[in-house]
Amino acid sequence: MKRSGIADLPLHYGHVPDWLANRMTMMGRNITTAIVQEFGQSEFLSRLSNPFWFQALGCVMGMDWHSSGITTSVIGALKRAINPISGNLGLYVCGGRGKYSRQTPFEIEKISEKTGLDSTSLVTASKLSAKVDNTCVQDGFSLYLHGFFLSNKGEWAVVQQGMNDLTSTARRYHWHSATVKSFVDDPQSGIEGPNLGSIVNLSDSRSLKARDSIVDFLKNHPEKQIKELRHLTMDRSHEVKPEHVDSKRLGAVLALAYEHQFTEFVDALMLPGVGPRTIQALSLVSEVIYGAPVRFEDPARFSFAHGGKDGHPFPVPLKIYDESINIMKAAINKSRVDQSIKIDSLRKLHAFCLHVEKNYVPVANVGKVIDHEIKNSKQWGGRTVMDDEKERMLRKKNTASFPQVKQLSLFDE
Repeated sequence: MKRSGIADLPLHYGHVPDWLANRMTMMGRNITTAIVQEFGQSEFLSRLSNPFWFQALGCVMGMDWHSSGITTSVIGALKRAINPISGNLGLYVCGGRGKYSRQTPFEIEKISEKTGLDSTSLVTASKLSAKVDNTCVQDGFSLYLHGFFLSNKGEWAVVQQGMNDLTSTARRYHWHSATVKSFVDDPQSGIEGPNLGSIVNLSDSRSLKARDSIVDFLKNHPEKQIKELRHLTMDRSHEVKPEHVDSKRLGAVLALAYEHQFTEFVDALMLPGVGPRTIQALSLVSEVIYGAPVRFEDPARFSFAHGGKDGHPFPVPLKIYDESINIMKAAINKSRVDQSIKIDSLRKLHAFCLHVEKNYVPVANVGKVIDHEIKNSKQWGGRTVMDDEKERMLRKKNTASFPQVKQLSLFDE
């Protein structure tokens, strides 16, 4: 087992509104299905092991682009999205925050009964990753969330998070099994230990190498450990600023959507009647599916797909979000009916976006892009959690019996 990276995030309390949680679930299901169909289960687990990709996934789903809430909401959305169709995907999601994290061993055992996997080694991996991050490495963060992602082949990834109330920050830790390779094994990957194979019992003599490697890891000062891993540090600022975004990459997306010289290609590629704003969103979604590891160093860029629930960089455009979900679902279903057909529209969209980026000079003005989004927010169905609160207070004033908007808590059990 290997620690593959960490992410430091501002600690945000609050709620995920029901209207966003449902869409995150559908988007998560589409993205997961597309990756598994195109590349396989191992690739999906590898991507989860990358803190930059995971943050980009949360951004493209419409969550707060930089906050700790991405971890809770994305794991919750993926659990709701994947487990009902685990028989088709061969993937399972265990754990969650608080009391749900403590259910992880029992969930692993139930999955192992169905799949014939070795529950002992899997439970050990789950407990060991939590033990190292919560107890062995004294970095001031107490775990409150543990997500265990598992394939029917026994490969796994862990995404877990701790909080530090004194600094109002959260730290997300990523782990992956030694058999999971591909996305994380590029030249930019963190320096990792040797492949140790399955861990059955750390008190067993056969686990000597495993114990030694853990001891060696823990001997290092936390600062050295951090330097040897992929380390994502998110800004505390609520606003998305130009320095948070690769303006050329965002510019290629905007050019593909709005420049006349490219729209004919896009019109032929996508379903008829798809507007430029939806092309913008789908271009960023397609990059989450097909993009190379180095392309996720600026995860804030992916918030330009469907905005953020707190209004940064702009309100979530519900009409665009729904159109993105429907187009992705149609493309996935088409490829599922004829397995010789890959998800051509999304794959070609990403390939053409790379072409524009390489052969033209499409540099986006981030400030003007945000202004444009806010100006058109109403016609695109823009919505934030603040709108929910205003609506709740208005209706509460009119009728004391009006129920509160259903929401999913980020921290409360």
